[in-house]
Amino acid sequence: MIIERRDPGGWLLRWDTEIAANAIAEGHWPNKTVIDFALQQLAVHPDQIQFVDDGMEFTSVDLLDRARKLAGYFTSLGLRPGDVVAFQLPNGWEAMVISLAATMTGTVVSPIVPINRDSEVRLILNAAKARIMIIPPQFRGFDYVAMVGRIWAEAPALDTVLVTGGETYLEPFLSFDDVLETSSPILEPLTVDPNAVKLIMHTSGTTGRPKGVLHSHNTLFADANMMTSALGLGTGDRVFCPSPLTHITGFLWLLNMPWFGDIPAVTVANWDSSKSMELLQKYRCTVMLGATPFLQDLVRLAEERGAALPDLRQYVCGGAAVPPSLIYEAARRFPRCIPWRTFGSTETCTLTRGPRSRDDLRFGAETDGQLESAQFKLVSAIDSQPVSPGEEGELLVKTSSQCLGYANPVDNLGAYDEEGYFRMGDLGRIEAGDHFVCTGRKKDLIIRNGENISAKEIEDVLVSSPAIREVAVVSMPHPRTGEAICAFVVPAVGHEVDVAMITTLIAAAGLAKQKSPEHLEIVSDLPKTPAGKIRKDILRSLAANISDA
Repeated sequence: MIIERRDPGGWLLRWDTEIAANAIAEGHWPNKTVIDFALQQLAVHPDQIQFVDDGMEFTSVDLLDRARKLAGYFTSLGLRPGDVVAFQLPNGWEAMVISLAATMTGTVVSPIVPINRDSEVRLILNAAKARIMIIPPQFRGFDYVAMVGRIWAEAPALDTVLVTGGETYLEPFLSFDDVLETSSPILEPLTVDPNAVKLIMHTSGTTGRPKGVLHSHNTLFADANMMTSALGLGTGDRVFCPSPLTHITGFLWLLNMPWFGDIPAVTVANWDSSKSMELLQKYRCTVMLGATPFLQDLVRLAEERGAALPDLRQYVCGGAAVPPSLIYEAARRFPRCIPWRTFGSTETCTLTRGPRSRDDLRFGAETDGQLESAQFKLVSAIDSQPVSPGEEGELLVKTSSQCLGYANPVDNLGAYDEEGYFRMGDLGRIEAGDHFVCTGRKKDLIIRNGENISAKEIEDVLVSSPAIREVAVVSMPHPRTGEAICAFVVPAVGHEVDVAMITTLIAAAGLAKQKSPEHLEIVSDLPKTPAGKIRKDILRSLAANISDA
């Protein structure tokens, strides 16, 4: 049964009583928070290195002492359970401290992807009603202080902005490091309901408006529990994860797994294959998670250096299309490693597990993994009727790690079927009983370098130009990023359109530069149905042919 209920912080949850009952009975929901696990570890091995940030080592004591001070600061500001702390940070120790401090105070974290710019950040801050925002001064050449200065007046709930990096800033900006230095630590963490919202992670929607995904402490633990079992993790394991912690995979593995699974995490702010190889070797990492380009770079560097990475047992690859040849090549290069393709979403977390043995490597290379921990079904994308075995259909799932709905309840409409199964929006088929092979996407989204990009968001910007009469944006295959962005444009009479113009329009709208189409096709008209709907299936085929040419 599906009911609506509010958590102690006032967030409205979509509560599936069946999922909750099964998750508790089967031990997937332990009814504990990350702080409960962290304090257990503190008592057992306080000096164990739990987090490595670009070579800087942090023990349980280091992280929890900082978190207590930040929690004390949150309390001094009058933050209450359910209030939102947003951060737009690269991978680093600061995000770990923020996450721990938020749990100590019952507040909610809302990570924002660093590539997002004025328009996207403003939308997310207002959707989450964020009270605090924490940013770097600069990252990859972009000035975040200047950006927040431009949009702060348009985010009425935002009271405080902290800047990392150790410098002192002019009011109203405050130094994150100064706050940690001067704040009194919280004496005792609040008792927090494990079913309360812990995380709001915004993902691009088909409407162009970001959707806030609600995860509780329990739903996040369920994913950690599944992956610990799937990968056979235990004492002595360490994970290397360069994936952004502002994505669900990075958040889970960098901020949660060190506590939930007692699996120390190693990361870098900027991907660098040489530095990453050194960290993998130095810390003898047994597991690595990352997108396709990371694995491509790592394999190439390992070939150049003759490195075998003998400690690496698993490489979990996802976020962009993963060619089977890359999995086989990685297995050849790293003789103890089982590389495999994974599949999931922000809403469901990780859905599939890889092969248990290198003898079954084809399942890791030629499927997107085993749907072992989820109830699932495939239905026709046309009439939602079940499809026959081996036929393509849309994947629907139920799992203990799926979210508790969206922050805006309107977004729940149409996201689930009548039995409560979540509509993934991905098309595929089932092989070998329960192995999923993703064949396409029903949702009008483009996944570029692991980032979900709304085609409509780009179309809305471009069609606002008087030089453009009609536009349709679709994905096109790309060997490194998985997908690229292709714009089919019908110019207005008397106007010319080029890539430079489109790039300028995207930037002027305050969107991330990664949302600028890599390819532009000028056409006289767009293919449409008799009802006037644009045939994006035809355009995707055209884009794929362009890519192959």
